[in-house]
Formats: sequence, C-alpha cells, structure tokens
Amino acid sequence: MKVLPLQPQDHASPDALREFLAQCQMAANRDGRERLVSISITVDALDPLAVLEAIYEPGHPHFYAEHPSAGTAIAGAEVAVWAEAAGADRFVKLKDFAADAFDRTIAVGSVDAAFGGPHVFVAAAFSDEVEEGEVFPAVTAFIPRWQVARAGDVTTAVANVPVTADADLDKLTERVWRAHRKFGGFSFGTTTDRSTRQPTEFRVSEKYDFRQSVAAAISRIGAGEFEKIVLARAIDLEADTNLHPLEVLNGLRQRYPDCFSFSIANGRGESFIGASPERLVRVSQGVLEADVLAGTIRRGSSASEDAALGSELQHSSKDLHEHDLVLSSVKRRLSDLGLSITHPAKPGLRKLANLQHLFTPVRAELPPAIGLLDALAVLHPTPAVGGSPRKSAIDAIRGLEGFPRGLYAGALGWMNARGGGEFTVGIRSALISGATARVYAGAGIVAGSAPDQEFDETQLKFRALLDALKT
Repeated sequence: MKVLPLQPQDHASPDALREFLAQCQMAANRDGRERLVSISITVDALDPLAVLEAIYEPGHPHFYAEHPSAGTAIAGAEVAVWAEAAGADRFVKLKDFAADAFDRTIAVGSVDAAFGGPHVFVAAAFSDEVEEGEVFPAVTAFIPRWQVARAGDVTTAVANVPVTADADLDKLTERVWRAHRKFGGFSFGTTTDRSTRQPTEFRVSEKYDFRQSVAAAISRIGAGEFEKIVLARAIDLEADTNLHPLEVLNGLRQRYPDCFSFSIANGRGESFIGASPERLVRVSQGVLEADVLAGTIRRGSSASEDAALGSELQHSSKDLHEHDLVLSSVKRRLSDLGLSITHPAKPGLRKLANLQHLFTPVRAELPPAIGLLDALAVLHPTPAVGGSPRKSAIDAIRGLEGFPRGLYAGALGWMNARGGGEFTVGIRSALISGATARVYAGAGIVAGSAPDQEFDETQLKFRALLDALKT
C-alpha cells in the first residue's frame, strides 16, 4: 500500500479532491491496472452500528464487528473490491486477493489512526465447499466503499474508491465529497418510540432429532471413530413481519457486552448475525492471540450458586477432557507453523450473561514470514466447533446434523494492510431473511456425554438469539 503525506482536512475542497483523483487515474493508466484510493479522516464520535442502521439497505452488502466491552467496533457497506473463493486452498486465494488489493491501494489521511486505511472484511463458511442453494459462498471477502470504526475515543471514517483509467472523475469526486461531508456531521434522523411495540411472535419448527444424533455420535465415539464431535441444532422461525437484522444485533450487543457481535449481509436480502463468546484468532503488532473455549455450564441465580457451578465445571472430567482436546489441537497446529505457544497451566472461567465456559487464552509471537491468514488456515475449524480428530469428525457432522451449516461455526472478521486483524467464530448466531430466521446452537460431544444434558445446553445457548429476536 502506498501512503501519501496528504491530509484531506488540509485540502478540503472538491477541486483539490478531483485533482488528487486525477493523479491516481494517471497511475492507473500508466500501468494498466485499477487503483484503490483510500481516504481516512478522524471524525466526531460515532456509533458504527447506528451509522450502519441509518443507511441500511437489504440490497447492499455490509459487514459489522464489535466487542462492546473492549470499546471497538467497525462497520462497512457497499463494495469497492469483491472476491469469492472455495476449495481446500480458499485461504490461499484470500491471501492473494488481499495482497493484490492492498498493493493497488493509494492511501491518504489518518491512515495510522485506529482502523485507518482500507480493511478487508471476510466471512468464511464452516466448510471448504458449500452446498447448492446456500446463500453465502465458502469465502466472501470485500473492501467496502465506506467504513466507519471506533476504538475507544477515536472514530475513523474511510472512503475506498476504485479508480480506473476511464473513470468519470466528476462523478467520483461528487460521491467521495458527499461521503466526506456526511461523516463530518452525520445525522441519524428521527427516533422511533419502541416502548409500545409488542414482542414478535414466531412459528417454530425443527427438522431433526438432536438427542438421537447425540446418541449415535456417542456410540461412534465408543467405537473409536473420533474422540469429540460438535453437533448443532437449527431452529427455523417465521414471523408475521420482516425482521431487521441490525435491530436484532443491537439487542444482542446490549445483552452480551463481553461477546463479539457481528453481522454480514450478502446484498440479496440475507444477513448472518450473532454474538459469539469465542475469538478465533487476533493479530496485532506481530502478536497472535487465540481463545480456547470449550466446556459449558449455566450461571447461578445467586453468587454462591454461581461460584459452585463454576467450580463444578472446573473439576468436571468430561468438560476438562473436551477442553484439553481443543487446546491440544490449537497448540499442535500453531506449532506446525513454527510458533512458540504460551498459555496458562489451567483453564479459567469466562462468565457470560447466561453461561460460563472453560477458557484458556493462547499467545504467540509471529515471525515475519507468518501472517494472520496462515494462522487462520490451520486453525479453522477448531475442535471447539468441529471435533477431534478433525477430519473424521467433520466428515461425520453433515450426516448427523441433517442441515448445511453455511456460516454457522465459520470464521468472520477483518484484516488491514499492516498485517493486523481479528476473526471470531460464528456461533450463537442466526441467518435472517425477510420474516424468517434460522437460529443455531451446538454442543461438544465426548465420552461421558448424555443426550438430554447436551440438549439442555443448546437450549441455554439458544436463549441469546431468541430473546433478541422476540423484542
């Protein structure tokens, strides 16, 4: 990425913008390839989800990711550059796409600010290939035409503009200038009083017997086919009116501030949203972080009951075994990249609003030759959402679950031109389309699992999405 020492605020006029775009067009004409012009400015404090909701259009792709308790959020909409990929090498294709896009970028403004510069937004399905009729491909990746992000007290707005050799510079100038002025004083319009709105009612259906599948999986574990397999349920809901995915997401982020809230829309009316407790991988300033989250129990109704339940989880041989399978796999796969892994000796607890999980944070220094997507490729899917051994468990999932996962348990996140980025695991999630929603929840099955207990665990996990959908 080529960064020019030009500050848009110091040259804030349409004429200056057009002159700059003309120079970029000359570069595109000189070597015969499109340039991506990225203009970053710091603006007054904005809520990226409020911005996205204010301009939401079902026919426009968008991406949103937030960690409320960390004070970070990023949103992007419309498409400047787009790619899709599938197959066992889908992350290699993604890496090539990102490298090419950043190599063609000319960036100006507050590029070094938090979330400055262009970002690639990514949604990777659970599997390398998706089935016919699924609404998201195996990998969706795009740089948006605009993005706005918050990190603590800093809000950064970015316009990303493809400039071709024959682009109409007057139209490009008008579009970018309009966006520049808008983010300088963004208006959210009128508010709607929701206090009298009635809870949404749904018709509910489920297409397969989860308990029966768990029993079958336990039998196959006993036969030595695999040690762990994660099985999910999918509940289909139909409302009398269309659902607004971003309004549902706002409810999720308020209820679960310690989770990673996310939304991705395909531009054809479908959105995949959720509030995931699990970071898959994060890279910042050459340091990799990953979460190992496996083993679950409910929260208590009092402090003493909650502590007792947490202690029970930390001493559960079944849950500790499940957790160790995931941790061992993550360590082995990162070690195969040549990374030196550090982590606490014993798992702690991650307490959410309705559940608590066994949790081990993993950390490693990245050498220059290894990047975020290299780690993502070896980690996804982890045994926390697939199983162990990985191939035998994943090969069995589709037949036991009875529905295609799509983006459920997939990898959703962003990356920048500096090598940084963050991906979360697409669990505690729902696929929304018009008045319908498919809501997902899963549980890890190991020796010692019981069908009724695993069913009850999924019921607890469903609560997050169901409560948000109904209000």
